[in-house]
Amino acid sequence: MVSERSAAVPVGAEVLVASNRGPVSYGLTEDGTLTAKRGGGGLVSGLSAIGPETNAVWVCAALGDGDREAVRRTGGALEPGDTGGQRVRMLDIPAEVHAAAYNGIANSVLWFVHHMLYQTPLEPVFDAGFRAQWASYEAYNRAFAQALADEAAEGAAVLVQDYHLSLVPGMLRALRPDVRIAHFSHTPWAPPEYFRMLPDDIAEQLLRGMLGADRLGFLTHRWANAFRACCAEVTGGTESTRIGVHGLGADAGFLRERSQRADVQERMAALREQIGTGPDGTARKTVVRVDRTELSKNIVRGLLAYRELLAGHPSWHGRVVHVAFAYPSRQDLAVYREYTAQVGRLAEEINAVYGTESWRPVVLHVKDDFARSLAAYRLADVALVNPIRDGMNLVAKEIPVVSDQGCALVLSREAGAHEELGKDALTVNPYDVSDTARVLHEALTMAAGERGERTARLAAAATALPPAQWFLEQLQALRAL
Repeated sequence: MVSERSAAVPVGAEVLVASNRGPVSYGLTEDGTLTAKRGGGGLVSGLSAIGPETNAVWVCAALGDGDREAVRRTGGALEPGDTGGQRVRMLDIPAEVHAAAYNGIANSVLWFVHHMLYQTPLEPVFDAGFRAQWASYEAYNRAFAQALADEAAEGAAVLVQDYHLSLVPGMLRALRPDVRIAHFSHTPWAPPEYFRMLPDDIAEQLLRGMLGADRLGFLTHRWANAFRACCAEVTGGTESTRIGVHGLGADAGFLRERSQRADVQERMAALREQIGTGPDGTARKTVVRVDRTELSKNIVRGLLAYRELLAGHPSWHGRVVHVAFAYPSRQDLAVYREYTAQVGRLAEEINAVYGTESWRPVVLHVKDDFARSLAAYRLADVALVNPIRDGMNLVAKEIPVVSDQGCALVLSREAGAHEELGKDALTVNPYDVSDTARVLHEALTMAAGERGERTARLAAAATALPPAQWFLEQLQALRAL
């Protein structure tokens, strides 16, 4: 819990991480009590891996009322008891500036460009309103750059994360030419013909902001090559910036231990009851998907493919269940709210057309529950991962790691994970609903021996670069420059 005093913060951090979301978030009750909730992920694992003796700090933004109150009480240097011992500096950027930068630019422009999501007859529209939001994006990035400049020791290593902070490297370079700067893109990178939908000056500003880094990291060679191609057209090249590829993997040890806990066992029992048994008394086959209702995840076409499977193969009636976890995402944006509603409507339609008293073809859950996701991973006969476009997609890597009996992976060729997993997955074009239905049938009928062998190879590839090693590999490469 946050106190009214400011935590003591040593000066001159040797390693700095910058990201929109930090490793801790705060809730604020009506009586003014603050409660801290720690997060996980690759960055948390990575910072833990460098050891407490390393003078490191994480710079992030306050995202809600609880975070802002925590900053007010501490001056932004969060209590180590709340952060698991990590030094965290949280920035209280004005709420309206953050909203315009985060929702207006990062999630409604840059995300859409890199995932190629625009309905181009109508969008994007780069007008005066866009320019006002872009000014907020600049101010947001400038606040991070200044905070990093203030916190960094001479020659420090700074690792900037993702599309929210694309301008930070160039801004920080101007403030602190002595520090070594890396930027990592967790999303795809758009090809030049799509990236150049952006206004020319904005496209160049983004690229030059990134090129302020000593080193740029991407999840796959495909995204790195797309960035190089954009630079070749807009700025004339990457100049002296190094580019590396680091394919973030699954944390096998954590996933396997966590998936065996009692709460996962309880949820497995509940899911088995929902799935039920087929006409012959044996357990029904399962097609599992676990996603946020993010537009790029392609949940609607996945449901359409499953519907076509049922239409074209009546033999599966009563013998298969699509376990679909679609956790609402970015519900403050209207297009996401409508997409989430469409997922629910389509699941209901499939159940209404094909369902019987004893068989519910689609089991849809919309409340985020990690233990239940792990339970579904363990039960899956088939995993459906069919994004339109995805920087990596860790679900495709996590399911083979914890699968109990082996799982056939149906994987979009547009997922970054396909670069590593494609040889042992069943590849689909995410737009081709009929072919996805065909591949689902192939996956459901795959022999158990082949399924097990593929799963073992998938798990090995998926865990080749676990989160802590992924982080350390980038830090070491930056320090070696």
